[in-house]
This record gives sequence, structure tokens and C-alpha cells, in this order.
Amino acid sequence: MSIDSQSGSEFSPEEIAELVKQSKPKHVAIIMDGNGRWAQAQGKPRVMGHKAGVKTVRRAVSTAREMGIGSLTLFAFSSENWRRPDKEVSLLMELFFTVLQREIKLLHKNGVRLNIIGDISRFSDRLQKQIAAAEAKTAGNSELILNVAANYGGRWDIMQAAQALAKKVENGEMNSSQFTEEALSQHLCMQNQAEVDLMIRTGGDYRISNFILWQAAYAELVFTDTLWPDFDENAFKQAVATFASRQRRFGLTGCQIETIQSES
Repeated sequence: MSIDSQSGSEFSPEEIAELVKQSKPKHVAIIMDGNGRWAQAQGKPRVMGHKAGVKTVRRAVSTAREMGIGSLTLFAFSSENWRRPDKEVSLLMELFFTVLQREIKLLHKNGVRLNIIGDISRFSDRLQKQIAAAEAKTAGNSELILNVAANYGGRWDIMQAAQALAKKVENGEMNSSQFTEEALSQHLCMQNQAEVDLMIRTGGDYRISNFILWQAAYAELVFTDTLWPDFDENAFKQAVATFASRQRRFGLTGCQIETIQSES
């Protein structure tokens, strides 16, 4: 099952023309769901599903690079995931640290820039230092931007951006009339990247779970029953093919979009 996004648009005519002609997304976001259920189905502890999911992350990054996607954003740990059992949260934090240590050399070798988005202040000092080191090591890479959302929530992202602008108003650095959508977007996570074109959710649920609410306002949504550890290269490419088959309208009529496409 899949869902088409149909919203109004603040894009200029030139930007809409470019967007509707895209045969592949510039920015893909994935809600990686189903690790725990994958493990439980095999009679294994939930943490084994998370470990298997790391291998799928590696495949997804490789596939995104192969297809020439500019940004890949993965929902690793939401601000709501702290509600999970303490043991599972602790194991996830340790796995996150281990993966950063183990994978960063490979990411760097392949020209991938790592960008952790979210409120990392709740993480241990040890993990925060590892995040900073990994981001610094890959800062100059340009093959692919890999955004990993950790302790992230879409509402938090919008709120922290609004608070940053409100502080500027309070300090006299800007007036309230300058508090615009464009100004707000410049204070969001991933502010210098393309907006999300395609959002994929694995695991069979049909919701976006407070993930990148602003950046995915015009994204095409693809839902699959495939559990994250089983989401392979073919499944990723099939989701991108679904994106390419959609007619993105951005508030226009189908006839208007067809005219734009015919002029390409």
C-alpha cells in the first residue's frame, strides 16, 4: 500500500518544473521499522534484530550512493524511544557507539558525510564525543550526506528552530515580520539540504511517527510490509521506481503537470 502526498505549494514555477521532472529523488528518508519483530519471529532477543538492521543500513547507504541520491536520512532513535525498556535503550546506545567506531572508516573511504540530527545532549559524554569525531572525520566528503536521526522528533525540530528565531527577535537582531517560513527553515536540522522527496517506512505500519514533519511536507510516501533487516537493494530500488511513477502535482492540476513534463 502506498500514499500520495497532495499539498499546496510555496515553490516557484521554475522550482516546480524542476521537481516534477525528477526521475529519482534527491533526498530519501527511511523509517527503519521492524527490527524487534524480525528478531522475535526467529526466537531471538530484540537486540539481535537491531544488529541485523545495521547490515541493512550499510546496504542502503551503498544503494543510495550507486543511484546518485544526494541525501539519505535514517530514523535511528526517536525522542519517544526513551520509553522503551531500560535494557533495550542501553543496548541501543552501546550499539550506536560501536557502529560509529566500526563504520566511520568505511563511510569516509566511500566519500560519505555523516550528519547526526537531533538533541544529542541526552546522550553520554562518551557517545557525544564519538559523534563529534565521526562528523569531523567525514566533514569534507561529498558523495552522499548520511543524516542519522538520533533522539530526534519532528515537533522538537520545529520548536527549536522557532525558539532560535524568537531569541533573535528578543535580542533585536530581527523583527517579527522577518519571522518567515524561509527564516524558520534555515534553523531546522538539514537546513542546507534538499527537502525530502521520498519517505519510506518499512515494517507494515502506515504513519510517519513524528519524523521530519517540515522537511517531508511534499514527500511521496511509500509503505512496505518488509521488516527493516529484510529491506534489500531491490526493495530500495523498487521504492525509488514507485517514486518515479508518481505524478507530483504541488497544488497544480494533472494537465498542468503533463504540460511541464512535455516541455522537458
